[in-house]
Amino acid sequence: MIKAALNGGRTRAEHPGIPITPEEVAASAAESGAAGAGAIHFHVRSANGNESLDPADVAKSLAAVRAAIPNTPIGISTGAWILRNAQLRHEAIARWTVLPDFASVNFKEEGAVPLAELLLSRGVPVEAGLSDAPGTHTFVSSGLAPRCLRLLIEPFESSTSAALKTLEQIETLLNAAGVKLPRILHGLNQTAWNLIDEAAVRGYDTRVGFEDILTLPDGTPAASNSALVAEAARRMRHPSSR
Repeated sequence: MIKAALNGGRTRAEHPGIPITPEEVAASAAESGAAGAGAIHFHVRSANGNESLDPADVAKSLAAVRAAIPNTPIGISTGAWILRNAQLRHEAIARWTVLPDFASVNFKEEGAVPLAELLLSRGVPVEAGLSDAPGTHTFVSSGLAPRCLRLLIEPFESSTSAALKTLEQIETLLNAAGVKLPRILHGLNQTAWNLIDEAAVRGYDTRVGFEDILTLPDGTPAASNSALVAEAARRMRHPSSR
């Protein structure tokens, strides 16, 4: 499975094709689904383009994307940087009136465990974001693994060798705890394509989109999220042709 990560916190200054409005996100989601994405992830934006956890913004964005791609699971970010006060973040998410098909929770962040418990109590499957060993330890110790949807393994180091070392640390902890959830592996910027290739070799799911990388493997700017998804799909089907 390839999950399309459509925008993250990126701006149009980084790439003119970053989808911001609900309508733009919906169009990009539909194109990405047609290119081979099996799930969609995006960061909700407010009317001024900033990332948001506001219930009205979440409802409007989810409605637009679901109308465009009704049969594909849609997830959104709960990143701590969106609303830096952990209690306010928790309260905002508790007020959501329209719920995503899944939500990503970064377990290295303050308040991650109670936030995951809140989402699960509301029937929202949790995708556990693991980017380092301490966050993985928090996740394993929480006891939430049996209730989660999958693992989002995302080492953020800037070199592939360092990212693979972090991956090894994360997986050592997961394997020692007997965590058997499906695993998505992805990188960021310089490591994005190499970790997609690593996911293909390991038989893992992966993630791609403007949140993670703005260029194709040859360094040329990607025209769209769907172009990134199509390239990732090709590489996942034919890992030996890298």
